[in-house]
Amino acid sequence: MAEIIHTTDSNFESDVSDSDKLVIVDLWAEWCGPCKMIEPIIEDIANQYEDKIKILKLDVDANQETPIKYGVMNIPTLLFFKNGKEVNRVIGAYPKNHLMKIVEEHL
Repeated sequence: MAEIIHTTDSNFESDVSDSDKLVIVDLWAEWCGPCKMIEPIIEDIANQYEDKIKILKLDVDANQETPIKYGVMNIPTLLFFKNGKEVNRVIGAYPKNHLMKIVEEHL
């Protein structure tokens, strides 16, 4: 089972920039229904691409600086980073095949 890292505002930059893999950040909240809908999809993708990607989860209620810094207005939002730079973002709940296509584009 692939590790999904729960990050915070204080760890976010180092968690993203210290990786040579594609980093996917799931910005979510406990009360968000669509966030819960995509959680198993994120876990499937994490397991399928375990050696090629790094998955971070950021609770936007407990960590408000990072969403503001990246202009995140809605959740769920997935931010995709490569070499510390944002290369894509997905806002809302999308099916697995759509998200896998984005992962494949950036590997």
